[in-house]
Amino acid sequence: MKVPNYMIENPIRAKYDRLAAFFETFDLTVEVLSPVAPGRRVELVVIGRDGNPESVGLRMKGIEAGACEGQVLAAAAVAFEGGANPLVAALPDRLDIALETAPLLEPVVTAFVREARNDRCGRRVALDRLGEVIVLSMLREAIDAGTTVPGLLAGLSHPLLHRAIVAMHDDPARTWRIEDLAEIAGLSRSRFMDLFPKVVGMTPAAYLNGWRLTLARRGLTRGGSVKTVARRVGFGSAAAFSRAFSRAYGRAPASIKGEAEGTGASARGD
Repeated sequence: MKVPNYMIENPIRAKYDRLAAFFETFDLTVEVLSPVAPGRRVELVVIGRDGNPESVGLRMKGIEAGACEGQVLAAAAVAFEGGANPLVAALPDRLDIALETAPLLEPVVTAFVREARNDRCGRRVALDRLGEVIVLSMLREAIDAGTTVPGLLAGLSHPLLHRAIVAMHDDPARTWRIEDLAEIAGLSRSRFMDLFPKVVGMTPAAYLNGWRLTLARRGLTRGGSVKTVARRVGFGSAAAFSRAFSRAYGRAPASIKGEAEGTGASARGD
């Protein structure tokens, strides 16, 4: 049985993986384009000189490779199920990392560029794995940098509130009490209830409901039954789930069963 992250402790502190739920729920693919067709929009670009990478950028709305500043050494289309993934919608449109400030990322990007510019056996597998590591590293950077705009990114960046958010991500079907979430965050109930909406932009109950519906929609598009999905994400009955789903998406859950989700990283809505 999987043990939720908030229950895993070590002698120093509990571990709260702020990205695990998104990678477990949504499919990430990185497709290197070589060469890049004129007018083709890409999400991941590596900029450098004389074949040496100097920076890596992620453009959540996409950009034409020819419009990038500097020499593009490698470019890739990134799909992280943008239309369904709340993390994608929460990220800034542009993320850039100078490799001189990222000693752990620099060798990964260098290997990525070399694989992209050569035709060796296993090239596609290597590029897929390296591309995923690069995107993961950039998402970490975005979370660490934080934002002053209320929303999911601000919540994941908050030193205390992210614990409660991760707990809801890891165990959405649990009947969460405000007292439980406040304790996980290390805050009093009143302080938690005051701080959460200011940082995240909604109440804990509203966030949990939205996350449950996000998981439910994902489950339905993968062919799950309304009853099974409703129970799995924490709704007391299929009828209650159907009402909540219809209010959120304007459609009955049964109407999207097995329907493919938009997957582009640049998609910003449904």
